[in-house]
Amino acid sequence: MTLKVAVVGSGPSGFYATEALAKKCPGCEIDIIERLPTPFGLIRGGVAPDHQSTKRVSRAFERTVARPEVHYYGNVAIGQDISLVALRDTYDAVILAIGAPLDRPLNIPGDKLAGVIGSAAFVGWYNGHPDYRDLEPDLDCQAVAILGNGNVALDIARLLVKTRGELAVTDLPDYALEAITKSRISDVYMLGRRGPAEAKFTNVELREMGQLENCVPVVDPAQLPESIEGQDCSERDLRLKQKNLATLQSFATVDPSGKHKRVHFCFFAQPKAVLGEDRVSGLRLERTRVVDGKPEGTGEVFDLACGLVIPAIGYRSARIEGVPFDERRGIIPNEDGRVAEGLYVAGWIRRGPTGVIGTNKPDGEVVADHIQGHVAAGGKPGRQGLEAALQSKGVQWVDLKGWQAIDQAEIEHARDGAPRAKLLTIDEMLAAADDDVTEAAN
Repeated sequence: MTLKVAVVGSGPSGFYATEALAKKCPGCEIDIIERLPTPFGLIRGGVAPDHQSTKRVSRAFERTVARPEVHYYGNVAIGQDISLVALRDTYDAVILAIGAPLDRPLNIPGDKLAGVIGSAAFVGWYNGHPDYRDLEPDLDCQAVAILGNGNVALDIARLLVKTRGELAVTDLPDYALEAITKSRISDVYMLGRRGPAEAKFTNVELREMGQLENCVPVVDPAQLPESIEGQDCSERDLRLKQKNLATLQSFATVDPSGKHKRVHFCFFAQPKAVLGEDRVSGLRLERTRVVDGKPEGTGEVFDLACGLVIPAIGYRSARIEGVPFDERRGIIPNEDGRVAEGLYVAGWIRRGPTGVIGTNKPDGEVVADHIQGHVAAGGKPGRQGLEAALQSKGVQWVDLKGWQAIDQAEIEHARDGAPRAKLLTIDEMLAAADDDVTEAAN
């Protein structure tokens, strides 16, 4: 009998698990099930449009999904088109690799005002994600406050101040290109509760802020230490912190004249309230100091005028019916990736939204080892059972050829210099894949 495994989610963690399984369990059947017609998760919908080199990891995933033992089922939503219980009855093992698509709540007064938009939603908007295509953020303001000192915050800040020429050669959707380049935004404030030593930037991304055509980075030298020593971290992390400090110190000496936009790096400030009546008019913050690595309020409060607040303070996974969920940590409780007999988790749903793309690879290896060592083929129907269930509900799914048709259509319709013009709705994607979409029985 053949071992049959379903992988729910086609982001990095799902693909790393699929590749590991294909190598460790020769002859098994692996079906990747994805809610959207398009694969690759955050590679497509989360990586910044101007970071095309980072997106190239999808080439390895393309080789994985083209393996003969791997089938792709796009446009299939767990809990809607098929339940997790039914999926477990259909496959010998199920791996949940659904990521963390939701924003962590800000939880301060005023956080529900118009003009407060979480980073997951905002990044989804400028990446053409179907869930956020109609977000329509109001960019008719001069100042934007971004809460967070990580790479997502950097990405948002950078894209908001780039010129039309810089953005035109990305896969930024036309609607976002027009909204950003026609906005009045001149000042972006990146606000962190801790100091430069605790910032989570990677240095390559941080240095980009000093290479923009019409924007300068602004740093208060009084907030920068002369050096970073005595940090309780690995040598590698210490070197990164030292590189970041050197970059920030170089920003503090930049002449702001000659360019019209500014990104302000503001440390030691925690948000206390979003100000405004019907919509955002400002942000109230408290000065902090760092004690044992944690921010501590000083009681000194100040206000920052702004028309848009974007919290980039982390992501959360979504609850799936039929499996326990840890609300505090935002994960499915597990023991080294094992949830129950035949049920596993990988990636952010396993350990929370931490690390970079490659951090998900060991998760795939661990889960594949578990399945290889503890799961036997049980004669379950696998993909035949899945297809029968979807047909009975009239669900259209997109297979590999359907995704390739979508991919080709996007590439062919790209504006000059851009890698692709993303299709922005499920209907558009299904129409492009129509010749290769497996249609449900009438």
